[in-house]
Amino acid sequence: MRSAAFILLACLLLVDVKGMSQSPKGRCYCMDAGVKFILPKLIEKIEVYYPSPSCENMELVATLKGSGELKCLNPKSRFARNFIKNAQRQKRSPANGSRGRNAS
Repeated sequence: MRSAAFILLACLLLVDVKGMSQSPKGRCYCMDAGVKFILPKLIEKIEVYYPSPSCENMELVATLKGSGELKCLNPKSRFARNFIKNAQRQKRSPANGSRGRNAS
């Protein structure tokens, strides 16, 4: 009887652990709306975090050159919308060096 109770308890724990969210962030990174503009020459990279079960907001996090400081960009700002549009355009277009050349 005790072994049946132990197996039932183990199954319940397994189901609970498998159903938990496995988001690496655990919550939203940006606490406010974020800045509307950052000079592009100061940006090392921008990471895009799409809405997830742990954070319902789209977040754009810019890493600044030199200092490595992280800044949140407002995804509704014109600068951020243009960045997203350009990134999608670059993703769709083939790389410049991928065209075949005549070997003569």
